[in-house]
Amino acid sequence: MVDINSIRPAMPVVGSEDLEFAVVDRVLGDEMIELNRDAQGMHHYIPMNWVTVVDDKVHVDRPGREAMRQWSLTPPCGPPCGHLA
Repeated sequence: MVDINSIRPAMPVVGSEDLEFAVVDRVLGDEMIELNRDAQGMHHYIPMNWVTVVDDKVHVDRPGREAMRQWSLTPPCGPPCGHLA
């Protein structure tokens, strides 16, 4: 089990091929990670159950390209959640 308290803002997120594909913005509750905004100003969200290891990076269980195809554009608590300070 991954310690969610060890996930910090600005940590790189890497896929199973060990290539960075995102950066942590913040952890939402105990089930989702909000990723930094992309070039279009959109946040993306990945579930904690994808995370396999946290060291100086957040490692997920799938290649980055696959993760980017599967990530969510909607926060788990609905659109207002993604705009909390």
